[in-house]
Amino acid sequence: MPIFDHNNIAQHYEISGNGPPLLLIAGMMSDSASWAPLVPLLEPHFTLIRPDNRTTGRTAPWDAPASVDHFAADCAALLHHLDMGPAHVLGHSLGGMIGMRLACAHPDAVKTLTLAAAAPLRLERNVALFKTLLAIRRSDAAPDVWLHALFPWLFAPALYDAKGMVAQAAAASLAYPYAQSMQAMAHQIAALDGYMPDTPDSISCPVQALLAADDLLLPLDLARPTLGDIASHVIAGAGHSLHWDAPDAVASHLRRFTQETQT
Repeated sequence: MPIFDHNNIAQHYEISGNGPPLLLIAGMMSDSASWAPLVPLLEPHFTLIRPDNRTTGRTAPWDAPASVDHFAADCAALLHHLDMGPAHVLGHSLGGMIGMRLACAHPDAVKTLTLAAAAPLRLERNVALFKTLLAIRRSDAAPDVWLHALFPWLFAPALYDAKGMVAQAAAASLAYPYAQSMQAMAHQIAALDGYMPDTPDSISCPVQALLAADDLLLPLDLARPTLGDIASHVIAGAGHSLHWDAPDAVASHLRRFTQETQT
């Protein structure tokens, strides 16, 4: 269980695989474990670095100062600590926002950036959604109710056609020993609430965006206009958690992009 002590936090991370470094930055309410579907597809090609962002997983304390700037600075410090930069970076959702800030504030740390279900866009509706989910979680509703309210926003409709899969996903989430607490969830939502997007032209490294055809949190018609000249690829049959709905497609796009940008 690697721990990197810096800036008054103990940051947990996982590292595995062989090849050039690939930093995987998780999204809201997620940690290093959220990359499970991609790990076996990417380990033969990359050295995977999977940190738990502040407020998540085994990084402590949960209430350390948190913002997109803090998350990005942690990533840069971890890469420097490991002496593994510049690295390819894949960020999902909030992780994509962190990846953009990392590329802007620490350009020497990033070789390429892949945005997965992410764009330089802050939607007030999404912040309100997470606050509502937190309110449900804090209420006297059954522990899985807030998860059942969240899942339609995350996954493609096909998940609901597979008998028992939604209940299985909720049970797995509740059983996860390092799940984000309600207090930490509120702290992370506050960090998202203060996010101001970076502009695409402020990113100097090669960038691609992987967007999901069935993404409710980041609809295509809102995401695409914000990307400017960034090349985007739409993954069919996937919702916001596209690396769970279509891991093979995500891995394929990532491998192709990083190979094309090798110098």
